[in-house]
Amino acid sequence: MTDKPFRPEGGRHHVVIIGAGFGGLFAAKKLANADVDVTLIDRTNHHLFQPLLYQVATGILSSGEIAPSTRQILKDQDNAHVVKGEVVDIDVDTQIVTTRLGDFTRTYEYDSLIIAAGASQSYFGNDHFAEFAPGMKNIDDALEIRARIIGAFERAELCTDPAERERLLTFVVVGAGPTGVELAGQLAEMAHRTLKGEYSNFDPSSAKIILLDGAPQVLPPFGKRLGRNAQRQLEKLGVTVKLNSIVTNVDATSVTFKSTKDDSVETIESFCKIWSAGVAASPLGKLVAEQLGVEVDRAGRVPVGPDLSVGDKSNVFIIGDMMSYQGLPGVAQVAIQAGEYVAENLAAEADGRPAGGRGEFEYFDKGSMATVSRFSAVVKLGKVEVTGFIGWLLWLAVHLMFLVGFRNRFVSAVAWGLNSVSRNRWQLTTTRQQLHARNALAKLARLAKEAGDSKQDDTPIEILDTQRFTGK
Repeated sequence: MTDKPFRPEGGRHHVVIIGAGFGGLFAAKKLANADVDVTLIDRTNHHLFQPLLYQVATGILSSGEIAPSTRQILKDQDNAHVVKGEVVDIDVDTQIVTTRLGDFTRTYEYDSLIIAAGASQSYFGNDHFAEFAPGMKNIDDALEIRARIIGAFERAELCTDPAERERLLTFVVVGAGPTGVELAGQLAEMAHRTLKGEYSNFDPSSAKIILLDGAPQVLPPFGKRLGRNAQRQLEKLGVTVKLNSIVTNVDATSVTFKSTKDDSVETIESFCKIWSAGVAASPLGKLVAEQLGVEVDRAGRVPVGPDLSVGDKSNVFIIGDMMSYQGLPGVAQVAIQAGEYVAENLAAEADGRPAGGRGEFEYFDKGSMATVSRFSAVVKLGKVEVTGFIGWLLWLAVHLMFLVGFRNRFVSAVAWGLNSVSRNRWQLTTTRQQLHARNALAKLARLAKEAGDSKQDDTPIEILDTQRFTGK
């Protein structure tokens, strides 16, 4: 560990940004021409286009298309410094951020701090579900889910017991938001189209895809009309949609859920379960909130002021999935606009404008969209609702626009075009490491704890990475 906290030479205003997601990256890029120095810290080395993770999980895109290197994105930005590391402490009084990467511990002194560390999957107090039902929040999750999906079909090819084969070919997706709907639709297309004729001992189209949600409709934020449309499209694909259903247990072989209408309980035997039902903000939000006497909400989000600063610290900002402000949803557009808003204020203040000149953050809703299958999507643009092929074209255009880098846009466009006209998918490679690594690391963390070696100060980054699954 170095004794002196890092800050760039030259004495300019130093902005530290935690998180290279939509909010953090767009804030950093917005500061490109400002009279400030920027240090961007992230636990990964890439910027993740999270809305397309389900396409990595189902073999349409490779991870590289949706997760370009952060260093490459910012390599031409002279005032930007990229750091890979886990933020383990923030002291808002001394204005120091502490990071770790393996055996390396580093500290960074900031003048302004933007916390955009995002959110992890929430199991609503049932973190043990994670062992059997991975979420969909990062590249590791998507690759594990791909391995579980393909693994289920491969096991079914070898299975001779009809009941066991049925369990292997039953896929349960928990959560009927955009991620759950898009994933269920792609699973159905894989079973009925992509894998057709590829197995000798069973018909892949016999697979069952079940979508569960506690809400009375799919895609609740989209409104009833679009929700009904999406449900009809899913059911045409062969997806069974079970609403008003609260999951009460997930284990190695099954999912149990309870009806909110009549309290009936049902258990579905399933090998492959996927969780997309909720999120919890990064614990860094709570860490800062406690220092400033601010209460976080049930999802760990931190209340912020009209300028997105926290408490009485006008130089500490929380944006994206971590902030609680006027009921705004945790979607990419909120994070992007919040990041750019904070960056614009900091740039203006670096040029001499007083901090009191900040206007109130105003979010412009550019709409919501979800693709259900090839040639079919639902799009909500204010009061305008679009479905079907036109909605799908809008979905394509918007997602291509926000992908980072010409190559990623080009390759993704080609992949989507090929997926539209061909039943093949070219990203179905899986490995044993993808399938087992997450739970193996979790087991390693438990063993370390039992051995008395799990103090955070001594815990390797590999074990720290598992703590988002255990809520620690």
